[in-house]
Amino acid sequence: MADSTAGKKKEGLWETVKTVFWALVIAGIFRTLFFQPFWIPSGSMKDTLLIGDFLFVNKMAYGYSQYSCPFSICPISGRILASEPERGDVVVFRHPTRGVDFIKRLIGLPGDTIQMRNGRLWINGEEVPVTPAGEFVEIKEQQGPQGLIPRCVNDPVAEGGQCIKQRFTETLPGGRSHDILNIQDGAFADDTPTFTVPEGQYFFMGDNRDNSEDSRFPQEIGGLGFVPSQYLIGRADRIMFSSAGRSLLYFWTWRADRFFKAVD
Repeated sequence: MADSTAGKKKEGLWETVKTVFWALVIAGIFRTLFFQPFWIPSGSMKDTLLIGDFLFVNKMAYGYSQYSCPFSICPISGRILASEPERGDVVVFRHPTRGVDFIKRLIGLPGDTIQMRNGRLWINGEEVPVTPAGEFVEIKEQQGPQGLIPRCVNDPVAEGGQCIKQRFTETLPGGRSHDILNIQDGAFADDTPTFTVPEGQYFFMGDNRDNSEDSRFPQEIGGLGFVPSQYLIGRADRIMFSSAGRSLLYFWTWRADRFFKAVD
């Protein structure tokens, strides 16, 4: 009887191990080929994306590269089943020098010239039109697991006070529009040289323009610079869940109005 019981226990343990193994394999295939989860860790894409937004990245949008697999283990050179991203897409990609995933908006396509003048974006020698869109207001408090404190036009703001940013709607060539935020006129990256995007590479910017480390900052000084196509991971299409708290357990900080919201 004892041997029979021990045998059943071993068999049950082995079945559990096999179930967990195949569950991990299926999850890995799903993550690699279809959708990858991504948490928004910083405020560089406000107000399109907020700290604590959770989304699935569409891995099918641009095809696959070595960075499509967990730990970058895909034995792929370049990209396969590739599709070109569109200007205005919100894209998750691997930082070319840091080995971490970033999320920004695609501004410059191969061959484009990009420049910032007095805080305004110029593409191919034409100023990109913007229209005032009121203010973006949030509470001056620690945000997300990192406890980041937002910057405000109306600083200094006491903790718990209203933190204000100027908001504009920017319309890119091709007609796609999105909101951008401004915190400070005359910021370091409000005026840049003219960047010419190389073939096979892309130029990205954050919507929270004065709080985004993006392609305006060359890799030579620790910035993002141009991003080669093989580093693209996927397109952010829809927010699935959102929490303003430092932990998911703080259910009272869940932002139900952002659940299943499309990413514009």
